[in-house]
Amino acid sequence: MPVLPVPKYTPVSPLKNGHIHTIYTTLFRPMPDTAPVRERIDTPDGDFLDIDWHLSPHSGKKGVAVISHGLEGNSRKKYPLGMARRLNQLGLDAVCLNFRCCSGTPNRLPRLYHSGVTDDLDTVIRHVIHKGYQRVFPVGFSMGGNQLLKYLGEDPDRVPSQVRAAAALSVPCDLSGSATKLDYGANRFYVLYFMRGLRQKIRLKAEMFPSVVDARNLKKTWSFHDFDNYYTAPLNGFQNAEDYYAKASCLQFLNRIQIPSLVVQSLDDPFLTPSCFPHKQAEGNPLLFLEIPDYGGHVGFHLPGRKNIYWSEYRAGEFLLSHAG
Repeated sequence: MPVLPVPKYTPVSPLKNGHIHTIYTTLFRPMPDTAPVRERIDTPDGDFLDIDWHLSPHSGKKGVAVISHGLEGNSRKKYPLGMARRLNQLGLDAVCLNFRCCSGTPNRLPRLYHSGVTDDLDTVIRHVIHKGYQRVFPVGFSMGGNQLLKYLGEDPDRVPSQVRAAAALSVPCDLSGSATKLDYGANRFYVLYFMRGLRQKIRLKAEMFPSVVDARNLKKTWSFHDFDNYYTAPLNGFQNAEDYYAKASCLQFLNRIQIPSLVVQSLDDPFLTPSCFPHKQAEGNPLLFLEIPDYGGHVGFHLPGRKNIYWSEYRAGEFLLSHAG
């Protein structure tokens, strides 16, 4: 499918700056009005996942969205809540999953979440199918978008037939390029913000598993590359950061995706390099729809008014329901 036309989306003037847009939506968006209900489910490796249900009053089990957050996010952040609320309005139930160690309760195993994790998403999808849903619509933001697209493409035969369509937004499709870009200039602000939570998680893991996790390396960990080299890679079976980036980036799997999948990447996203815009893959896969608005920042897409519904939520809902069957 060729790259889709540039959408007619333009935010208010101050938000035409990608950095301002990214920060504004995080700090100043009103909290979407939702009423999540938490459920804890077991994983095949003996751990657990905490997921939040958002049930639509119009559903009758028409379908369910499975929503994945981004790096150092969780199911109660504004952007997964906003997406869940919008999809509820359209008649879909929604489940917002928490990556391991992101729900507020430490997980049982040493492993951490990372950009290449797909087994947990598969566990949640199969859980909702077991509950009777015949139409499943995964949605992923940023890191969650990379996980989702990798999941769909790395082993298409594993993806249940009930998965009808997917949407991924602000995706660092090339992890190496994105990690490098974030180490320079104004982007260092984001690294320091994320590193605060990541460092806390490592300290907690070191207390729980002192023979496995060594927190002393945190003294020399001030970039994503350092963190991934000292922690993400060894705790998850990768040789080093480069090996992790090479194997976990979704870019290499996009041409194998076999369900309709929308990828929205804003041109002014401060997290993304040109290699994160998969033009070639979209042109070669009739089921991969790449849409590149001029504006949006990283997981932004603010719209003035509109009852606190963002453009990304309108767009994802429109795409998913158009492929619901």
